[in-house]
Amino acid sequence: MARNIEIKALVADAAALRERARAIATAPEQLIVQDDSFFVLPAGRGRLKLRQFADGSAELIHYHRADHAEAKASDYVRVPVGDGDACREALQRGLGLLGRVRKRRLLLMAGRTRIHLDAVEGLGDFMELEVVLRDGEADADGAAEAEALMQALGLADAPRVAGAYLDLLQAR
Repeated sequence: MARNIEIKALVADAAALRERARAIATAPEQLIVQDDSFFVLPAGRGRLKLRQFADGSAELIHYHRADHAEAKASDYVRVPVGDGDACREALQRGLGLLGRVRKRRLLLMAGRTRIHLDAVEGLGDFMELEVVLRDGEADADGAAEAEALMQALGLADAPRVAGAYLDLLQAR
């Protein structure tokens, strides 16, 4: 099972953040257009989403993550999907659709950490860090790394987001 430590924050100045992230990036940036469909699961069973990309590829992702604003652990499973539209229809019919989140994501890597600069349709600009943990690594190690990156990116005092973008869209 894959695990990471995540922090999500609201961004006031996306252009300035992009420059700070580029300065610490260790790999070329990638632009990723995503359309995430979330499906109904029983309480306590995590979240299930189908992520579809602009190139027609898709993946099904199930994850468990606490919904609080601090650095938090997430365990997840990602499965490639051959026909995203048909998969979304089947899951919607069988489970029910909670909602969709569409975003443009600029992905930058800083060592083992994914820095996501997200422009979320209907919400605005956000940044998400995902520190990929090694097998058996303590959550505290990843959390310390994430907090140090928040400092380096100038986001130590940025408003943090507790849940998923879907939660923010539904609260509107």
